[in-house]
Amino acid sequence: MTTRSEEAVGERLHIGVTPWMEDWNGPAESLARQAEFAERLGFRSFWLPESHFTGRRANPAPLLGLAAVAARTTRLRLATTSYLLPVRHPLHVAAEVAALDRLSDGRVILGVGRGFRSALFRAFGVAAEEKRDRFEAALEVILAAWRGEPVAVENAAGAEARPVVLAPLPVQEPHPPVWVAGFGPKAVSQAGRLGLPYLASPVETLAALEENYARHREALAPDRSAGRLAVPVMRTIFTSRDGSLLTRVRAALARQAAALSSVPVASLRRQAGAEVEQWALVGAPEEVAEGVRRYREKLGMSHLIVRTHVPGVEPADLAASLELLAGLDL
Repeated sequence: MTTRSEEAVGERLHIGVTPWMEDWNGPAESLARQAEFAERLGFRSFWLPESHFTGRRANPAPLLGLAAVAARTTRLRLATTSYLLPVRHPLHVAAEVAALDRLSDGRVILGVGRGFRSALFRAFGVAAEEKRDRFEAALEVILAAWRGEPVAVENAAGAEARPVVLAPLPVQEPHPPVWVAGFGPKAVSQAGRLGLPYLASPVETLAALEENYARHREALAPDRSAGRLAVPVMRTIFTSRDGSLLTRVRAALARQAAALSSVPVASLRRQAGAEVEQWALVGAPEEVAEGVRRYREKLGMSHLIVRTHVPGVEPADLAASLELLAGLDL
């Protein structure tokens, strides 16, 4: 099986979804049912985030959730929005992702990231200023291991590092798709320099994304064509014909945007207070369809990851929004 990371931009838009009920601390049944529903509607991928030490919103082991989803679905791609490489041993990552790719018969998309919360790095004993170097070094080991090459990783104890060969290897060849999630110019440029797709965040404005994708293209190595890479964008989307419900959703999302003023990442703080229409698609189905077309025209978007959860909105209304979205010709 070959990797499907570089689907042509001109093909029908690949649309994936995140869970709309985000209680990560419950049994797997809720997550599996949401994935089954998404697959029945025709969505093509199901995305889980990673987060640590944030109370009930923490989701420290997204691969475990995706393994549960793998057992209850047959076509849905299984994906992470930002699997945090700097706080993990690269051989553990390579082995566990390969195992999930085997369990799912080659359905993994690995979105990787660096993390930005200081509490995360303190807890795992990682210097925050080393995160980009650790990320890149880990990725190099992971890709080599997936190719079946002998790899050796130095350990903190100073013991001699002896090469090992990963087994089993992933189903997808040469490896599962790897997309780089990031905020800010350094992260975007790093993704381009590595020749990997850049996974846009759900909170930056369309204008910011235009700048980011231009920076990503500029950073690509001469032997890499931007036209061959997937262009994935994550957006909050809610559609309904109930005007009062749409008003409530816009208000909830405006409060989310305002809360960005306190995050530690400067590129995200600049989005605080941005109008909802600048970073989300909320409206009647035809309005949402027009918004999606606008993103395709301006960014060359090939993959749309729909961020489905809206605080305070009933799960039934979120599911109804997905049903309307699935019926659009995108």
